[in-house]
Amino acid sequence: MNTISFNTANYVARQINYNMTGGWGQGDRSTSQYFEPIETFAERFEQYMQDVVAAGFNAIDMWTSILSPEWATDEHIQTAIALCQKYNLQVVSFAGWFGSDIEAFERSCKLASAFGQPILGGSTSMLEKDRPAIVALLKKYKLKLGIENHPEKTPDELLAKIGDGGDGTIGACVDTGWFGTQSYDASKALEELSEHLMLVHLKDVLEVGEHNTCRYSAGIVPIEECVKTLQRIGYTGAISVEHEPEHYDPTPDVIASREMLEGWLK
Repeated sequence: MNTISFNTANYVARQINYNMTGGWGQGDRSTSQYFEPIETFAERFEQYMQDVVAAGFNAIDMWTSILSPEWATDEHIQTAIALCQKYNLQVVSFAGWFGSDIEAFERSCKLASAFGQPILGGSTSMLEKDRPAIVALLKKYKLKLGIENHPEKTPDELLAKIGDGGDGTIGACVDTGWFGTQSYDASKALEELSEHLMLVHLKDVLEVGEHNTCRYSAGIVPIEECVKTLQRIGYTGAISVEHEPEHYDPTPDVIASREMLEGWLK
């Protein structure tokens, strides 16, 4: 069965008491500021890991605001590794923004490689600026970059960014919720991107044109059909349960979504 992971970006609004009136950037900044001080990092990181385990998960996608390549020291990294091991949590990917210059991208690679060989599931503007350098760094650190669709309205737009695949280092991290927001059938997108699929952020949204996430089967994304498509195409990678509401704790919905996903995968 596919590894089911908890995307730690689900808690984007947690540090502002689920009152995210300033958009994603507000949650991003508040989370990063919360985790950066090394004096409190272990306690705060452990609480998150305890909550993930309590929600029934044994794998995570490490959001870069919880452990950022911009401020993570060796002590941060070793503490996070030790706590993931303590709670038997596998880090299947890093999720987020991997920088707008080659130095920032390499910091992301170094951080991810410390956890083994997880996939980078997100984006970087360096792919357009210096693709050969990105491919070289991915090979050096034995990583893969799954480009996550956000503004892309169709799989073809994502395929244009993937290009030749960089000798197998560059592929797709499909966010089903964003395809829903863009009014594209996410199950069809998964099939069209099957040869390049590295990671799946399985997400539902309430309506086209907006990105209001919800528990599975409560929105417009054909989530169960997406899972059937993944089974049909023989996808064996991780499936990240993702739900990032701005004004309430997603935990009950995430648990319900995980249980539905486990049932569909049987």
